[in-house]
Amino acid sequence: MSRALHRRAVVADAHNDLLIAVTARPPHRWAGYFRERWLPQLRAGGVDLQVLPVFIDDRFRPEGALRETLRMIECAHTLAEGNADEVRLCLDGDDIDAALGDGRIALVLALESAPGLDADVELLPALHRLGVRIASIAHWGRTALADGSGEDATGSRLTEAGVRALAEMERLGILFDVSHLGASGVAHVLELATRPVLATHSSARALLDHHRNLTDEQLRGIAATGGTVCVNFLGEFLATDPADRTVDRLADHILHIAEVIGVDRVGLGPDFIKEVSADTTPPCCEDAEYARLLVPGLEGPRGLPLVTEALIRRGLPEGDVEKILGGNVLELFRKELGRPLPRSAR
Repeated sequence: MSRALHRRAVVADAHNDLLIAVTARPPHRWAGYFRERWLPQLRAGGVDLQVLPVFIDDRFRPEGALRETLRMIECAHTLAEGNADEVRLCLDGDDIDAALGDGRIALVLALESAPGLDADVELLPALHRLGVRIASIAHWGRTALADGSGEDATGSRLTEAGVRALAEMERLGILFDVSHLGASGVAHVLELATRPVLATHSSARALLDHHRNLTDEQLRGIAATGGTVCVNFLGEFLATDPADRTVDRLADHILHIAEVIGVDRVGLGPDFIKEVSADTTPPCCEDAEYARLLVPGLEGPRGLPLVTEALIRRGLPEGDVEKILGGNVLELFRKELGRPLPRSAR
């Protein structure tokens, strides 16, 4: 029953760093490598809607961050154009519906921490024109816009540029992503937000007290904006003991968030980093402890049907499971992606 449900549901993955792996190849291989390496995995997992974050490694910061941002955006366009029979890079809800109607995977571009932007908020319209529809403004540490959750001890809110970035993103129709943002920054965003806020890959702090997870208060604040919380699959954010990092523990986080904010506000943000690491790390340099961070069976997109099975085992109605798998994210994207506001509205 769960397999049939998974096949008919819209499955949305709000965070997969596969662009890092694809851009590690020469540009003439981008489209082909995606087709050979990643497309079969997405199809096997039933993925219908895939958010593609643009994440910039430390070695490119600060001087090369914008250049690498543009390179990764170009990669996304190239792989979409080279696989137009299978995927479509989408700018709004109509594009997503058209892609799903054709049986193609809908791709949506996101910025993760936006280091290429720095404090130059006036670049956001240019990035929007290039297809960016979701953005966060911090990762683990400090940026010109805000502090990441690794800097929670500072108690810092958004900088003046960060406040302008939020306003400009709302005007443009770019969803603001609070995953990785520090606690005080999340509170600041929720004070200011006039449009729905998204968490692309965050789990429940009530179940594991990790700074990357969201408190119940933060969950409620995101839901109050009309936003969605997409749950991270990485084991280190699910349980302290590696033996407890299981699909059922992931289901605990999903169900807790659904209990706190309602089943209509929950989605999936797997963060399948093992697949990216395997594509970019030489075998000689693999971290032996790395596997301890992962949930067995959920190392990549192929494992997504296991989530459906776990939620069915826990007694969720099929309609609720479909919402969590992707229906909620799809509904949010239909309403908000690429929908600009007039400048006078801010």
